[in-house]
Amino acid sequence: MIIEMHTHTAEHSACSSISALDLVRRALAKELQGIVLTDHHYLWTPEEIAQLRERARLPEYFLVLAGQEVRTADFGDVLVYGAQRTLEAGTTLARIRGEWPRAALVWAHPYRKQNQPGPQELCDPLFDGVEIFNSNHSAAENTRALRDWHRYKFTAIGGTDTHSGSYVGTYPTIFDHPFGTIEELAEEIRQGRCRPFFKEIPKSGSQIQVTELTIGTKGLDDRREKIIVKTHNNPAKWKTAERAYHLIEEIAAQGFSGGLFRVPRPLGCDMHSHTLIEEGVRGKSLFEKLLRADVQSAREYMRLAARWLAKLHNARLRISPAEEYFPREEKRLAHYLRNFSAVRHRHARRVQEITETVWSMQQRIYGRALATFIQGHGDYHPKNILVGQDNPHDRTTTFVAAIDFDSSLCMPQAFDLGTFVAQYRNQLYSHPQVRKKAPLEVFLDTYRGHAGTQADFSNQVRLFQARTNLSIAAYLFKVGLGDSEDLHRVLVETEQCLAGIAMHQSRFRPPQTSNEAP
Repeated sequence: MIIEMHTHTAEHSACSSISALDLVRRALAKELQGIVLTDHHYLWTPEEIAQLRERARLPEYFLVLAGQEVRTADFGDVLVYGAQRTLEAGTTLARIRGEWPRAALVWAHPYRKQNQPGPQELCDPLFDGVEIFNSNHSAAENTRALRDWHRYKFTAIGGTDTHSGSYVGTYPTIFDHPFGTIEELAEEIRQGRCRPFFKEIPKSGSQIQVTELTIGTKGLDDRREKIIVKTHNNPAKWKTAERAYHLIEEIAAQGFSGGLFRVPRPLGCDMHSHTLIEEGVRGKSLFEKLLRADVQSAREYMRLAARWLAKLHNARLRISPAEEYFPREEKRLAHYLRNFSAVRHRHARRVQEITETVWSMQQRIYGRALATFIQGHGDYHPKNILVGQDNPHDRTTTFVAAIDFDSSLCMPQAFDLGTFVAQYRNQLYSHPQVRKKAPLEVFLDTYRGHAGTQADFSNQVRLFQARTNLSIAAYLFKVGLGDSEDLHRVLVETEQCLAGIAMHQSRFRPPQTSNEAP
């Protein structure tokens, strides 16, 4: 059974704006099997509940039970399930336990306001459970509570702490066995036969542990909360991830926190545990969407992806120092080359010539143009772009979000375009039907229509297409495809890009700064 355990009604809690009638109807729509009314120092009577059930026309299986939230003298707010009368504020936990030994006493939202309860408090024998998920907790506080639950293994519940209609049923609790009364519910809690209703998928590696949390039921609109928790074990990786997190904070503040174009909302940063928490974006990658979409939809997805990038570039953000670009770029290009030269690969000389050409061109064209650099994504490609819908039944709620900002720098505008072109061609090389229904020209034309471009921009895009192909070649080598036809193809395409630039070399000029004459 999935039950909403912590609610407040406008009838009996001054802090609530939702009526009991609206509350139970919304809980039913969220596909819950019941609800517990836990108003502050008020216990609903059986007669009131019977009238509520009749007005709401609830199905017989849907439970409406009465508990209460009590402000205790020693532990703050406590949810009491099974006391037979309204309890006064300031009652001690021990007194409640003494008077109602078979009631279930659950510590309500103990982590809010950055409180960090210890194991002795969480496992206090006077408590039968702890509410670890609560809407009055921040995402970081809910995550900390989850971590402590795993560590200390006390009985836990989820409780939405509903005060309005928008988030009813966000943090329900699942019970192992069915019951029909508040006394039976209390006994299930006391026996530890319950837990918050959520899906947890841990993905551990040597340097990072990622946990995906999906909380609550789908309901009619499938608006479940999804959270990604990333804990880093490598100090260098942590530094990169923390930097990317703060970049996303800045970008989100520039109009990417919601609506048509988004980034994953940053939800928490714990410096002590090297943990980052961000919103889990619901959707499928542009790559996946293109594989399955019809022609009209596929082209619309390409246009939306181009408009997302144009919006970022039009913001003209300069979050990281432009002076970082060339030292980092030189290091990355050297790393790509080292993969081949270290083992004297048969393409090593070829890769070296390409690398030297790409590096030389970047220095010549952009060495004196740092003032034209803007904050870019750094790895913008179909598998780092998500397409989703807030309401799966309403196409007008479609949105596009970009993820993975670890490579974001203040960089030439054409960098992200060249990256997308190279990765699109590589990722969809074996899907010619997709490239036909959603050609690159759709993306490029849409971008040009929404973002200002510099003179000879197409050649700049070719340069960064060649540069990205070097990273693709290095990746293919790393995964054991160093002698594959794919690697040969990528190198040939890279040389063709550079040859195309050479044909127009006389017209390939550095971008002008605002202080230069047009």
